[in-house]
Amino acid sequence: MLESYLAGLVVCGGIIVAIGAQNAYVLGLAVRRRYHWWSAGLCMSTDLLLLTAGMFGMSALLLAFPGTLAALRWLGVAFLGWLAAQALYRAVAGRAGLAADQARDTGLVRVLLATLAVTVLNPQVYLDTLLLIPSIGAQQDSAAAFVVGAGSASILWFSLLAWGGALLSPWLSRPLAWRGIDGAIGLMMGAIALQLAVAPPGAMA
Repeated sequence: MLESYLAGLVVCGGIIVAIGAQNAYVLGLAVRRRYHWWSAGLCMSTDLLLLTAGMFGMSALLLAFPGTLAALRWLGVAFLGWLAAQALYRAVAGRAGLAADQARDTGLVRVLLATLAVTVLNPQVYLDTLLLIPSIGAQQDSAAAFVVGAGSASILWFSLLAWGGALLSPWLSRPLAWRGIDGAIGLMMGAIALQLAVAPPGAMA
């Protein structure tokens, strides 16, 4: 059970730190110190809902169609490899930092609506929470423990974005900081893809 929890924590943690529209938006709010905890809380709640629905629905599908697991496994390898390549490219090429003064001041309702938009309108969210993560979790001894671990990763990550982004606002505004973040993301995604590719079915723990 502990192994399933840790697997959920590590797998979901490795995937969720890929800086996409959702994470970048929360981090941008944190850098500006503007309703960042509200936004982070909405992201956590949405992740928990999607992870739970995806995990138990995918488990039933895989039991009914065992051959689906192999296809999902290699889809996961390809997708994670693509994320790794993108992040490593950004680490080498660089990109603009998050400037605290770029976005105009907005109210709470607008912030929550924007957070919901970058969450539910992003196809990657569904691929991660309804397909990729459940396909790995279905191989665990305890699906419930895996979901709790995955949910813990979401809570920890978005809490870190909200708290750390506000605390380190001056440093995170620099493009050089994003090179380090993207480099770490690329290495982590590559390691997870490699583990998923070489491990036999049922050995992901």
